[in-house]
Amino acid sequence: MLNTQEMLDRMSEKGLRITDQRRTLAKLFAETDGYLSPKDVYEYMGRQYSGLSFDTVYRNLRVMHELGVLEQIVFEDGMKFRVHCAAGEHHHHMICLQCEKTYPIHFCPMPMTDVPGSFQVVKHKFEVFGYCEACQSLEHHAKTGE
Repeated sequence: MLNTQEMLDRMSEKGLRITDQRRTLAKLFAETDGYLSPKDVYEYMGRQYSGLSFDTVYRNLRVMHELGVLEQIVFEDGMKFRVHCAAGEHHHHMICLQCEKTYPIHFCPMPMTDVPGSFQVVKHKFEVFGYCEACQSLEHHAKTGE
């Protein structure tokens, strides 16, 4: 995962002005192990910056995603963000629906996809959702009372 300074450097290299709010956002994501919803971020930021609008927070999240600093994943309960993987190689993720632990998939299925000749792919995402071993075990114990 990228650390705070790496996130700020990437944003600066791509021409984004580094404000105090953006420093706080970078630090929040670098220190959070997992995903945050825009609402989570807004509530956190609102405690430090009075008068901050949800639109401003959401706009910053989108910009940070577009610059490759944050990853955006759509869960069943809505969109969430997390700090971008530091790994430079192209990869995808398996994500636990319970604890949101994320595992890299170092294989891309895109070359095996039957893309029509007239369709130009410009980007793609591939996420697999399920339950990690620990969460499966917890669910089993909850159902059986063991």
